[in-house]
Amino acid sequence: MKAFTSTEIQFPRGNGFYRGKVRDVYFISSDKLVVIVTDRISAFDVVLPKGIPYKGQVLNQIAAKFLDDTQDICPNWKLGTPDPNVTVGICCQGFPVEMIVRGYLCGSAWRAYQSGAREICGIRLPDGMRENEKFPTPIVTPTTKAEQGQHDEDISKEDIIARGLASADDYAVIEKYALALFARGTEIAAQRGLILVDTKYEFGKRDDKIYLMDEIHTPDSSRYFYSDGYQDRFEKGEPQRQLSKEFVREWLMENGFQGRVGQQVPEMTPEIVEAISNRYIELYEKITGEQFVREDESKERHIGIYGRIYENTMNYLFSIGVDYIM
Repeated sequence: MKAFTSTEIQFPRGNGFYRGKVRDVYFISSDKLVVIVTDRISAFDVVLPKGIPYKGQVLNQIAAKFLDDTQDICPNWKLGTPDPNVTVGICCQGFPVEMIVRGYLCGSAWRAYQSGAREICGIRLPDGMRENEKFPTPIVTPTTKAEQGQHDEDISKEDIIARGLASADDYAVIEKYALALFARGTEIAAQRGLILVDTKYEFGKRDDKIYLMDEIHTPDSSRYFYSDGYQDRFEKGEPQRQLSKEFVREWLMENGFQGRVGQQVPEMTPEIVEAISNRYIELYEKITGEQFVREDESKERHIGIYGRIYENTMNYLFSIGVDYIM
């Protein structure tokens, strides 16, 4: 299957369109939206030139599963998933911050720590920590939510409130939700022989009610280690076996790319693309405990992926009473 990297779907009487790094969002009415998850991949806030087959299906289906499995913790935006690449949900006004929860010192936090930083987002870190070391308790290190092509920036709780990005009361709620979601994700990962290392959550409001938005616990938003061998590798200072997008970032850095001005994305060979696709599918099967089923290609050959998405989505919208767009 070729990578599905753009949508060219016209929903009748739609209220608008937004293209994110990975998702194409169609505003269907004042309170509902259709999110189509493509096979685009981004790193260092840059959309890479080639898509990854089945990545969109993996992300959408993992997110849908975790949204269902965390409904008891907080309300979320999902109404239904009429297609493997589509979620229909509630349209919210998002907070312009991403709530990053970290259980271990790794990734960008480790790189900052290694360079001498001892404070992240207003949180003081002790000296003497090692890469991939577990924090005594998970920490919340928010970032601003940058526009496409811009870079997210670390920000403290105090600055979020001072700048009016969220009120003190709202921030207390989203921080509470983020930590509870991380705890649930950690429990589910442990059942599958994985460690949820860090992740991000996005929240929004509608009618004064706070909702969890966007994806949750996917390889694009989260980092996982394999539990088996973690302690031994940590003690020896060896890299952890992980399932996440971090290996894509590492490959880019090894080839001289970190999203900086003037840097070129290295060639994404068919072998690299296939390896990334297989890693996404591996994570899906590991975290869900289910075999990944590639969408029926015979149907795609008949009507194409755009036709499939349009047909499935329109039928669902009609079933929930959004019939005025037909």
